[in-house]
Amino acid sequence: MLFQDDVVGGLEVLKDGEWFDVQPMRNSIVINTGDQVEVLSNGRYKSAWHRVQAKPDGNRRSIASFYNPSMKATIAPAPQLVENGGVGVEAFGYPEFVFGDYMSVYAEQKFDPKEPRFQAVRAM
Repeated sequence: MLFQDDVVGGLEVLKDGEWFDVQPMRNSIVINTGDQVEVLSNGRYKSAWHRVQAKPDGNRRSIASFYNPSMKATIAPAPQLVENGGVGVEAFGYPEFVFGDYMSVYAEQKFDPKEPRFQAVRAM
């Protein structure tokens, strides 16, 4: 969750290979689903690549809050989404993994595409 500055922008999201500005909206919260939600939803909800760029027109203030499961939690696609022909299982095949293992891989590869991270935890 991100409470971003109401005036000074800078948040951008990647869509179709192009970075787009996320215009600040007064009294709003930006929700970015993480990779674990992508896996749990079997690809129905994709994690968003995002970044913050410094802007010359003022100081940006924001408050980010992260919500993660236990490092020992097992993350896997919800069985009912796999059984009902979920989006990602045929195209990619989301792995089951321990969240702490994923975070270890993520720390080393966070600026790389996410599919190799999923492959790395699949091999653990």
